[in-house]
Amino acid sequence: MTAGVAAELTADVHTETWPALGTTALVRYLGRPSPRVRAAVEREIDAIDAAASRFRSDSELSRLNDAAGSVVTVSPLMAEAVALAVRAADLTDGAVDPTLGESLISIGYDRDWRELTAVPDGAPLTAGDRLVVHRRRSTLWNEIELYADPPRIRLPAGVRLDLGATAKALAADRAADAAHRAGDTGVLVSLGGDIATAGPAPEGGWLIRVTDDHRDGSEAPGQTISIQSGGLATSSIVARRWRHDGRTMHHILDPRHGEPVGGRWRTASVAAATCADANIASTAAIVLGDAAPDWLAEQALPARLVAVDGTVSVQGGWPA
Repeated sequence: MTAGVAAELTADVHTETWPALGTTALVRYLGRPSPRVRAAVEREIDAIDAAASRFRSDSELSRLNDAAGSVVTVSPLMAEAVALAVRAADLTDGAVDPTLGESLISIGYDRDWRELTAVPDGAPLTAGDRLVVHRRRSTLWNEIELYADPPRIRLPAGVRLDLGATAKALAADRAADAAHRAGDTGVLVSLGGDIATAGPAPEGGWLIRVTDDHRDGSEAPGQTISIQSGGLATSSIVARRWRHDGRTMHHILDPRHGEPVGGRWRTASVAAATCADANIASTAAIVLGDAAPDWLAEQALPARLVAVDGTVSVQGGWPA
């Protein structure tokens, strides 16, 4: 999730940033500074963290995972987050699979990634020899049961959900909408590069620098684009890597075997009507590899794909 918000803006745009969700939250909005705008974003961030964090023992997700096999009453937000994750799996035929929690633990991703052993600069993108971590079926997401009035969920026995591919993007969408309503102004929200907008854009649109890592500055290889509305997300095997059992790991797994993807793309950026849809598509593109361009074309989504060797290709109306 690696698109950064470019700084070339007029004086009537206000920006605030702060640490959140193990990454950086940014809110940018038209008009004078308003504490209501940031407060609206912070409420949505706090809510998604309490609901969907895999690293908090008191989160709803942890409680749901611990009770796999039983029906658990959840909050409306948690029900929305799990329903979105199931929708992502359905839209991508399982390429974006929320039932990979156990596989992520098996490759060492059992805590906030900043607490893991960092990969040295310049380390290769691939893990080297294949490491069969957790052989698994790839359709467990289809067995998740969702109930309404009140919202309840039952996971298949033995399944641990991870909502990393969708929850942060959902929070960005919700935060942008809440901030727009709180400030009655145009808003852009970025959560670690998962970008959502609401309300009117500034003249020329919201400028966004698309790179391998949203923390990179404007001098890093990439492209500056503008969007007027909707969302944008970048998924990458470059930005979130660590060492485990002597191998380089990253957080995007192939659901067929639960190992880090080692395919064709290092980075995929997609624009869509919402940040959630953009992030579903960008993650799917990394997993799908050679099949990604055709799949993205079927979805009619603008995309920028960067191959492991650095070659860039664009499609679907993404600017050259």
